[in-house]
Amino acid sequence: MPDPILFSVDDGLARITLNRPERLNAFDADMGHAWAAVTAEATSRSDVGAILVDAAGPAFCAGGDVRAMAEMNSGAAITELAGVINGGILALTQSSLPVAVAAHGTTAGGGLGILLSGDYAVVGEGSRIGSLYASMGLTPDLSVSAQLARAVGERRALQLVLQARMLSAAEAVEWGLVAEVVPDAEVGARAEAVARFWLEGATAAYGQAKRLVRDAAQRAFADQLAVEAETIGAAFATPEAQALVAGFAARAGRTT
Repeated sequence: MPDPILFSVDDGLARITLNRPERLNAFDADMGHAWAAVTAEATSRSDVGAILVDAAGPAFCAGGDVRAMAEMNSGAAITELAGVINGGILALTQSSLPVAVAAHGTTAGGGLGILLSGDYAVVGEGSRIGSLYASMGLTPDLSVSAQLARAVGERRALQLVLQARMLSAAEAVEWGLVAEVVPDAEVGARAEAVARFWLEGATAAYGQAKRLVRDAAQRAFADQLAVEAETIGAAFATPEAQALVAGFAARAGRTT
């Protein structure tokens, strides 16, 4: 049986691939545990500077595998599995590594939470994104209720979770749910290009900028300003920043 999650590291880029294409990459228990293990490894390795999450087959992620959930026949088992998958979501969102997502095809249910765990999402022109929990008598999980409203606003979040609505790719960009729409065949390449851009630049600064934005909601305004001040000072002291600042200053001096 193929691994439900594929993982590789190439020149600083960790690639996490959802790999249950026959089930539209819907999560069952094996996939959930593999997701938790792979994300923990990706965010802890010293040779990783950026992460790309993509998927095999015709869809990004259809959420939870309803057939597998029916076989569990236990609310407690569902709660336990959600907690395992949440561990992977926390690993990505709390890390100081920027995360790109290539979300082609359908993204629904918990797959929306996986998409939101990335910092920069690229989708295809034919992509469709929605919640669909209530259609099966279920409530949002895998960070959807926690992250969706922060991404698109409370009123729009309610429109998705209270209706069986699937956003088009253009609507997803308009709402601020994803960053870019490209031709379907180019989703993976474009998302990788975004991640490579981070690796080719001030990688640590991108990661710290991601943490500042993601953690801001947990702090008072004054505390956030203090953390910003500390972070930019620490960044300025790095050799990478010193070289970039010096280069910028030299170029600016030549134009005045």
